[in-house]
Order: sequence, then C-alpha cells, then structure tokens
Amino acid sequence: MSFKPKCLATAIGSLPHADPDKAVSVVLSAIPYAPIWPQLPAFGLHEQMEIQYSEGMPSAVIDEAKKRMYFDTAVDSSEQFAGFYESYMAAMDPETGTGDCSALAIGPDFSKGIYALEKRLTSTGGTRPFIKVQTTGPCSFALTITDENKRAMWYNDEFRDLIIKALAMKCRWQIQKFKPFAQRIICFIDEPILSAFGSSTYVSVKREDVVAAINELVQAIHSEGALAGVHCCGNTEWSILIDAEVDIVNFDAFGFGETIAMYPEAVKNHLQKGGALAWGVVPTSAAIRDQSVETLVAQFEKVVDNLAAKGIDKQLILEQAVITPSCGTGSLPVEDAERVFKLLGELSIALKKKYGF
Repeated sequence: MSFKPKCLATAIGSLPHADPDKAVSVVLSAIPYAPIWPQLPAFGLHEQMEIQYSEGMPSAVIDEAKKRMYFDTAVDSSEQFAGFYESYMAAMDPETGTGDCSALAIGPDFSKGIYALEKRLTSTGGTRPFIKVQTTGPCSFALTITDENKRAMWYNDEFRDLIIKALAMKCRWQIQKFKPFAQRIICFIDEPILSAFGSSTYVSVKREDVVAAINELVQAIHSEGALAGVHCCGNTEWSILIDAEVDIVNFDAFGFGETIAMYPEAVKNHLQKGGALAWGVVPTSAAIRDQSVETLVAQFEKVVDNLAAKGIDKQLILEQAVITPSCGTGSLPVEDAERVFKLLGELSIALKKKYGF
C-alpha cells in the first residue's frame, strides 16, 4: 500500500443542510483534495444512518409512521434471499463475478448527496487526488436495526450475513461510481457502536466476529483498488480495526486523543506497514465555536506527541496522518457545521506548511 496522506483533510459523512448543492459547495470549498458526498439527515428517514443503506435488503421494512426500520423475519423471505445471493455471487465471486454491484445501488430517494456530488464533478471535469465515500458498518447496522420483535439482527446469523454482504456490495458500487472523478477512492466504514464494545450491553458480541465482519467489507473495498478506513467517534479497542486490516483508523482526537496511545505496538505496526491514522481533531459540537486554527494545531500536536512518546517515530506519524472532524456534522446548526469545515480545511493547510508537506 502506497499512501502518505501528509495531513490530507477529509471528513465524516453528514451535514445538516437541506440543500444538496449547498452542502456539496461547502465540502468542495473546504476539502477539495479529498471531498465526500454529503449524507443529509435533514431529508428525513431515508437518509438516516442505517436506513440509508437498507435499500435492496430482503425483508427490510421502513415504517414511516413510527419512523423506524426493521427486518420482518416472520414472513417467508426465501425467494428474496435466493435472489439476493444470486446477485451477490454474480457480482462478487472472486473467479466468475462481474463486479457489477448495481443490484445494491443507493438510489436518489436514499441519498441526495451522492447524485449532487456526481453532478458537480461531472460539470467541473478533471479528477481529484481522492474522493471519500462511506457506509454504515456491519456492526453498527446489525446491532442497531432489529427484527419485528426488537431483537438486534446481529444475533440472527442468517440476517447478519445478509447485512454484511449487502454493505460490501454498496461499498463497491460507490467506489465504482466515483472512480472516474478521482485518482484514488477512500471508503470509510462508520462504526460508532464500537465505542460500546466490551460493555455489559454487548458482552455477547465476540471480538473475532467484529473483526471478521469489518474485514469482509475491507476486502470488498480493496478488490476495487480503494483504501479502506473505519471511523469510530468514541473510545474503543483500536487494535480491533488494525486486525481487520483497515488502511486508515479514524478516531476522535479532540475528545479521546490519548486513547490511541494505549495500543502502541499495534499502532506502530500499522503505521510501519503503510497504514494511516485519521485524527478527528476538529470537534463536531458547540466546542467548535471556541476553536481556531492555532488551538487545533496545539491539540493535534499534543496528541501526536503523546503517541510518539510510546516509541513511535513522530515523522512517521505525521506523514501517515489524515485530518478530519471528530464525527459527522449532521446534528449541528448549519453555521457550526460550516465552521467545522472551514477550520478543517485551514488546519490541513497550516499543518502541511508547518511540516513541509
């Protein structure tokens, strides 16, 4: 893997805007070298975190009245499952698959942002160094979404496998869609629920199952020649993500910046093999109102120095650093979200200048 981001700026998916074109403009202005397509929860249920990726999954029910989604496991879905796995094998089989993952495409009713960014990139022409796409991770999806009896789908082996494979296809479909516009694609797997891994709530969730689920998506991303990242906006066992063979580990470096240093050997090996850390140093809370480029540079250097003190070469850390917000901005007021993106872009420029990148 040849990837030296050198404080490249990109972002997590969501923005609060109700105008897709405005959201795209904010993104392209702030992070032109690694833009994202904006997830837009202001458009309602279909653009919520898990539901946005449910299109095409057998037995998925979106209850508009109750504003929830669930899987109906009580009905006979054998034909739907057979159809899904037929499409999956036709696309994904490593020997005979066509790679065509359009059966699990994300349509305009589930994402205004994908098509707004595609339209803008088509009209402007040329390619960007990177474009970042994203999907809700299999753990967060299957532990959040339930069946009709409110039992999490993670504990239903048949549906867990379905969810993992459907999300893998959605990763590949996104990568294929944006390949014409970028020299390289980054695909993030968003796993906020891993911040609760090991808690009493998820005590029965096995580490090896989490690693295997994420790795299946990572392998799908790699099959398209893209870089795979995982985002978790709280504290977690960061070595899980490294064991899942991700290229980029993204964490909240504003609120939990010291936690990455709790796994020095795993992180050192990750960086030495060419992996990157994505430092979510720009806060996505009301704290953004009190920040400046100078305060964020100071915060970044503090957490980098803390990691370097564990015996990891500081220059390696800096060369293998991506700069991001700590999380998505979809729940913020528009003014705060736009400040997040403005400072993000300015921080990346300042760090590159300071370190000679």
